[in-house]
Amino acid sequence: MHLLALGLALLATLLAPLSRAAPSVSLVSNTQLDANGVYFVSYDGLVNVNSFQLSGVLTYGNYQYAGWYTSSRYAILARRSLPSGSWTTLQLPHQLVASDSHNVISLGVSPADGKIHVALDCHSTQVYYTVSEANLATSGASWVASRFGAITNTLGGLNVGSTVTYPQFVITPDNLLQFVYRSAVSGNGAAQLAEYKSGSWSNVGSWTSASGTYKSTNGVTSPARNLYIHGFTYRSGRLHVTGTWREQNGGVSCNSGGLSNHDTTYFYSDDKGRTWRNSAGTTVGTSGSSPVNVNAPGIIVDPLNADHGLMNQESQAVDSAGLIHAIISYVPGRFGQCVTNYASDRTANGRAFHVYKSSGGSFTKVEIPFALNSVGRSQIVLDANDNLYVVLPFVRIVTASKSSGWTDWTMAYDGVASGLNAFGEVTVDRARISSGVLSILYQLKGSGSSSAVKLIDFNLNG
Repeated sequence: MHLLALGLALLATLLAPLSRAAPSVSLVSNTQLDANGVYFVSYDGLVNVNSFQLSGVLTYGNYQYAGWYTSSRYAILARRSLPSGSWTTLQLPHQLVASDSHNVISLGVSPADGKIHVALDCHSTQVYYTVSEANLATSGASWVASRFGAITNTLGGLNVGSTVTYPQFVITPDNLLQFVYRSAVSGNGAAQLAEYKSGSWSNVGSWTSASGTYKSTNGVTSPARNLYIHGFTYRSGRLHVTGTWREQNGGVSCNSGGLSNHDTTYFYSDDKGRTWRNSAGTTVGTSGSSPVNVNAPGIIVDPLNADHGLMNQESQAVDSAGLIHAIISYVPGRFGQCVTNYASDRTANGRAFHVYKSSGGSFTKVEIPFALNSVGRSQIVLDANDNLYVVLPFVRIVTASKSSGWTDWTMAYDGVASGLNAFGEVTVDRARISSGVLSILYQLKGSGSSSAVKLIDFNLNG
């Protein structure tokens, strides 16, 4: 029996690497950036930490940058040297024009000239934009507002119109900088793309449109909509987009208190957003001349009607094999087939789901076994080994290992139990993930007009 026990112990040791647990995270630091960030709740969120912000905190080279509005409503930009330098701040000569949580700050860097680009304070309004002097992102020159140019309502010489929303900066594989935004309004808008090259901005054009016809399961037809995207992500030369449609006609939902969002879509581009193809490789749109619309074939990868409070603008990531992973969230049918108040119903019964493409081409959806307890969105990132880390509202980090087929979901860090007092949604520094660090910008729940803005760092132990 003694020899048998030894043999079993040895076998267990040999098999242990084959049954690894979900990855963990370890807390590195939790830094206060501003004791008095502006605080108001609108559209169930905060202007300083929205999921769709994407680059409210951004790593480039040896520096990390962050942007937020302080209690005086002025826009603040901060910088530190990595991995753990002290933060330095500057104040831009611009105050937040409206108490609208969608008027976020978005940061970007153009690699060719080292300029830092800032777009801010717009929600179906004119954009406010400024750009730094050349090489500020790489030179380490003093961090002062005078190094940024005048704040304008155009991108340099490019007029992007008077109804700009959700500005995002994205670096292409050949080191150009792109600007992604929505023109027009919710339920009747288009996704637009501009590109920065040789020191100037030019227009690529609309790549989704409001056109087409959608008929809901209750027989109501909607003539217009917009695509809300979960990201605009390059990997190995390919550009990936997932999203959900929001209809202009709220009657497509079973109740006026719900959301008219429906279906999860996926398509990609191999020419930096000019030509778009569905998962099977069929062309479904051309930017500027024939943008993707709701009737494009083969772009729905997870069908869902407009009755479940499906959230727009969650998040996505692409793994080392070039396969898309997205987080979506809604109220599953087991809690009822009609959401009548999206905020309260999502808080009570909302769940997040991992939707991903397999190597065989099919899409899989797996429910993450932790309740949202919030109306808000979640963030997904992948480490170098393609393990998943999802930041749920309130800085709760859940993980799943690639070796399990992303099924061994585990709570790796619980911001609620740890007493962070985070409001809900957060913003993640996606550019820093490659160094094995997860930086999360969050803001404390407040009762007045200001609360602390903080950045918490974790090592990814995947």
